Amino acid sequence: MATQTILAAATATPSKPLLSSSFSNPIPLSFSSISYPTSKRSSSRSLTVVSALKKAVAVLKGTTTVEGVVTLTQEDDGPTTVNVKISGLTPGLHGFHLHEFGDTTNGCISTGPHFNPNGLTHGAPCDEVRHAGDLGNITANADGVAEATIVDSQIPLSGPNAVVGRALVVHELEDDLGKGGHELSLSTGNAGGRLACGVVGLTPV
Repeated sequence: MATQTILAAATATPSKPLLSSSFSNPIPLSFSSISYPTSKRSSSRSLTVVSALKKAVAVLKGTTTVEGVVTLTQEDDGPTTVNVKISGLTPGLHGFHLHEFGDTTNGCISTGPHFNPNGLTHGAPCDEVRHAGDLGNITANADGVAEATIVDSQIPLSGPNAVVGRALVVHELEDDLGKGGHELSLSTGNAGGRLACGVVGLTPV
């Protein structure tokens, strides 16, 4: 309210803004010294981001009847939650991995190897030594439908190791999680052929 009063006085006599006093000479005012700390604090608060939710989706298709949709969500820098629903599978376990490339020009083969930014050997999702893309197995029921929820901290949706633009792949066989003793156990989990794949892309939250 004091600021408004001062500005009103300046408008009435812009050439000589004065403040009455008990002294014989009037006291000149300087408006350049007025500051607005409350406004600055308000602006600072308005820039604070409380949380950031990110979401992505992959639509899986292949050369057979196997198809599905996978959604990925991540809040701030927390783990990523992966919701999987795939149909057309044979009942039982199927390896499910994130592969390095989002290239499907030659079908699922051109998606490359498992996403492995740390240069480690294949393992289970809970292992310390594993590919970032090692997401274990999903289980198809008697109707050939697999539904699963996976929570993993090595597949972020942003940052240098972001999974956006890479591909999710469901495999023909069970992933032995690097413990099967097969020559492919430490590279692919001996999970067999690639039935369907889909490129991970950002989607509105």
